Amino acid sequence: MRAFVDQGSVAVVAEVRWPGGTWSRAYGVRSLESGEAATPEDQVFVASITKSMTAVSVMKLVEDGLIGLDDPVNGILDSFTTVLRPPGPITVRQLLGHTSGMHTFQEVTEKTADDVPRVVSEDISTQRALELTAQLRWDARDVGSFRYSDSGYMALGQLVEKLRGQPFTEVLRAEVIDPLKLEDTSVDPATAATPSVIRGYITYGGERLDVTESPGTLDSPAYGVISTMSDINDFYAALFRGDLVSPGSLQEMTTTEVFPLYGLGLRKWNQGCDDKHRFGGTGGFWTYRTASVASTDGQYQATMTLVPPPMPTPLEDPETDDKLNLWDDQMVSALQETLDRFCP
Repeated sequence: MRAFVDQGSVAVVAEVRWPGGTWSRAYGVRSLESGEAATPEDQVFVASITKSMTAVSVMKLVEDGLIGLDDPVNGILDSFTTVLRPPGPITVRQLLGHTSGMHTFQEVTEKTADDVPRVVSEDISTQRALELTAQLRWDARDVGSFRYSDSGYMALGQLVEKLRGQPFTEVLRAEVIDPLKLEDTSVDPATAATPSVIRGYITYGGERLDVTESPGTLDSPAYGVISTMSDINDFYAALFRGDLVSPGSLQEMTTTEVFPLYGLGLRKWNQGCDDKHRFGGTGGFWTYRTASVASTDGQYQATMTLVPPPMPTPLEDPETDDKLNLWDDQMVSALQETLDRFCP
């Protein structure tokens, strides 16, 4: 962990849990302006870890008989009939598992370095994201193949809202955040301005920018959660203990059919000490990189967030993508190796 900060990262925070023990650590600072030390309890944007939580709310729709996992959403969502116009029936399962063939809206909004100022300042609603996605051809030949899509989870957020008759964020609070007492987890955009959130930075045109409160990263069913290492570990522990969904739903979530490393809202990794697997999630903005790995018995969890050094976005410097992907891999490897130490 310290090596990340030695290489210029703003901060890195982590927590590991096992039966009878917890270890947590933080290096770096909350803010480059204040220089205040980061703590393991600090909040960060966990990006696509949000998808695991959204998947729970979607599976609860299935459990409550409001829709089937293999039912099409075409006739339910207005955005599918008036905006997106998919090439055929698209099911809940396909949206959860990124096999709907739907593009993701960032393919429209993030093309060149000139897009950066707008990307970090524009508030893109769920509906707007789907309207942007509709600018890209949805090819019938892509349906059934794995294509990672934030827009697919935007559509799932709309599905939850339509069938529950409540805003998605209220449903997520009622079904995940409040029952688990995740007191440091929030889908409230105002949380981004609180002192306990580690600040995130990019550079643009050589100038350092604090983009922590960028509205485009807030309040989204695909990537809008702010949380802590402890709360994320609490979430995955509860999920795999069976506290959030039924055994049948959990079995569906951990089944990988098309892409071997992704189920329904969950990433899968091989476990180093036996023939089982670990699950969890990864999430990444330009400014925050998070990985969380958990055992399926609910006994072991490990979560880490890296806040990268201020640097150009991939739109300005394509080599940034290589750096971010390398750090993602290093974090997952570190978490896996740590949990392997508990192998019998």
